[in-house]
Amino acid sequence: MTTSPSSTKQLIRVGHSPDPDDAFMFYALAKDKLDTGGYEFTHELVDIETLNQRAFGGELELTAVSIHAYAFLRDKYMLCNCGASMGDNYGPMVVAKDECSVEDLKSRTIAVPGKLTSAFLSLRLCLGQDFDYVLVPFDQIIPAVAAGEFEGKKVDAGLIIHEGQLTYGDQDLKLIVDMGVWWHDLTGGLPLPLGANAIRKDLGDETIVEVERLLKESIVYGLDNRQPALDYALQYGRDLDNQKADKFVGMYVNDWTRDFGDKGREAVALFLKMGHEAGVLPELVEPEFVGR
Repeated sequence: MTTSPSSTKQLIRVGHSPDPDDAFMFYALAKDKLDTGGYEFTHELVDIETLNQRAFGGELELTAVSIHAYAFLRDKYMLCNCGASMGDNYGPMVVAKDECSVEDLKSRTIAVPGKLTSAFLSLRLCLGQDFDYVLVPFDQIIPAVAAGEFEGKKVDAGLIIHEGQLTYGDQDLKLIVDMGVWWHDLTGGLPLPLGANAIRKDLGDETIVEVERLLKESIVYGLDNRQPALDYALQYGRDLDNQKADKFVGMYVNDWTRDFGDKGREAVALFLKMGHEAGVLPELVEPEFVGR
């Protein structure tokens, strides 16, 4: 999904996940619904863990990243105030073929979508210890749990993200713990900060502010023109019908996406602080947001 940029415009390469909520968010930019002035946007759609890894090399000017991964990227990127994916009393889930307790998970092998995902950090905090895991592409975790293995490796449970949160029941899998509910109860009602859009610091203040403004306009355009944006997003909704896609987009593109707000920024800071206190993050990271 890339095009050759005009030689008179500054190229902004955008990376985001090939899932309905991110597609919905970027609909207006991807389909030229906005006047982008002196900037030309191209879009690269790859899974979040790949984007996390690519961000270490600073390849993309604007990229979706996990809040967990941001802790290792703050020398290159700052967080946009818009474009958040927050789990407001819902979020990534651990599922299994048979019922078990959260305590039981400590001795199980869990399929996870990436070590730098916020889902992984939240589960690490929830269990309070390291656990055995197998790295599995996010869209293959549910089949791996149903089969009990992945590429010859045992799988007892799976940490699911994206639309799997709505479809796991189709495979008769059981919900063991919802990380968003766990976090909400732990923090007295804060949303679980999962993903953000990060912008490269070396672009300079003027470009950073303008690109963030255009990102917000794209989000607002999608929310104001929901059905065409949803029609576009649906092509990335694996196993989702229109009703489920609409529900999923509503979960992760909403007022939190327009702006983290003070409560959202508090949640990010606390998540990173707890990650450090648990020994998962080597440094205490104070999140840096555009203009703040």
